[in-house]
Amino acid sequence: MSPSSQPLSSPANRVLVVDDDLELCELISLRLAAQGMQVASVSTGQQALARVDRGEVDAMVLDLRLGDADGLEILAQARERIPELPVVILTAHGTIETAVEAMRRGAYGFLTKPFQDHELVQKLVHALERTTLQREVDDLRRIVAGVPRERLIGGSPAITQVRAHIARVAPSDATVLVLGESGTGKELAARLLHGLSRRAHGPFVAVNCGALPPELLESELFGHVKGAFTGATQSREGLFGAARGGTLFLDEVGEAPPSVQVKLLRVLQERRYTRVGSNTEEEADVRVVAATNRDLREEVEVRRFREDLYYRLCVVPITMPPLRERPEDIPLLAQLFLERAAAHNGMRVPRLSTDALQLLRDYAWPGNVRELLNVMEAAVLLAASEELRAEHLTHLVQPAPRSEQASVEEGAPGAFISKLPGTEAPLPTLREARDAFERSYLIEALRRSGGNVSAAARMAGRNRTDFYELLRRHGLSAADFKDTSNGR
Repeated sequence: MSPSSQPLSSPANRVLVVDDDLELCELISLRLAAQGMQVASVSTGQQALARVDRGEVDAMVLDLRLGDADGLEILAQARERIPELPVVILTAHGTIETAVEAMRRGAYGFLTKPFQDHELVQKLVHALERTTLQREVDDLRRIVAGVPRERLIGGSPAITQVRAHIARVAPSDATVLVLGESGTGKELAARLLHGLSRRAHGPFVAVNCGALPPELLESELFGHVKGAFTGATQSREGLFGAARGGTLFLDEVGEAPPSVQVKLLRVLQERRYTRVGSNTEEEADVRVVAATNRDLREEVEVRRFREDLYYRLCVVPITMPPLRERPEDIPLLAQLFLERAAAHNGMRVPRLSTDALQLLRDYAWPGNVRELLNVMEAAVLLAASEELRAEHLTHLVQPAPRSEQASVEEGAPGAFISKLPGTEAPLPTLREARDAFERSYLIEALRRSGGNVSAAARMAGRNRTDFYELLRRHGLSAADFKDTSNGR
């Protein structure tokens, strides 16, 4: 449905029409009211500014030629009072240069008389959507004002619950295990835990346990003494020492090798450790927060991860939700990332069109919040437009990741394939295509694993809890596949 035929349901929809042509004011008011907007009209600039002062305006339609004032001056005064107020300028053909000057001064857009009704409605719909979104951004900024850098943004139930868990756990020294897919913000959660803790004045030290070979990881974590191994020409403190009085974040802890797991267990049990090559114990005055995108319970079952260490790490588990399970947060996150990217690159923040927002909501986001951040930065650099439309994003997002597409080609059921472009079937919506693919993928994973959920989850690169949730969502039961294994 186009903006001209779709009622606007946002509560921030109070439009003020400012024009000394009373007949035109009435026509515009009727047209906008039919779209669900709350419309008021005035004929003078002073009346308009009085309503702005009372906070009764969310958007303004302003004629540049008023009997008592210059429209440019009213624009300037209105935006001085409410800097984010969107103003659509109405102008006669002979004053287009003035209208362009109004755009330079912050007007949202302009229309030349006579204009089409749907053009005005479309501009106001976009303007009001942006105003509503900006207010949500400002509200969240006020909420997190006490935490200047570490922010988990969003108003969805899923992320609200995570923030509540963090707030309850942070003041303690309990070890926390942050779970979730790659890109969901596990390190942000760890930094927020640190920032809200009594150790906030101390250091926050992070290490990726999968980024270093075993012998280097052990030395990196616990330090070493001079001569402990070839190349150890001087003693080194290690990260447990560097994080003293603060928080040590063990990212991708599931990748830690057995030798390191043993020493981690000891330091969590006894709060003491020894440097490599030393016999002297040192106190570990740190709060440990670990994170992983693996299912550590499954890793314990197959003996790749120590069970006793798992229970020491998982004193308090916090699961970061994937972005596809919090779609209501996508517009807000996208706007924040646009602002950040534009500021970083010295560019003006583009508007997000209705079709662009819909595309962002429909996409599955396999890379989660990190992928959205990257897409928004690329879009700012590539769009070269004041409005970011769906056409600017289609080459940046795809309906399914490459690994999943490969799985389909290897033999997943053909229901999804038959709906792809180039076939006789009608093209489905992006959401329908994604759901059909996801169900087909789950069926194929269960078929290949003979109904073994742990094995199927491993194939999919998901933890078992998430995999069970996917099965529940698509009405599938692993028991139905117990006798259909193809031996793979």
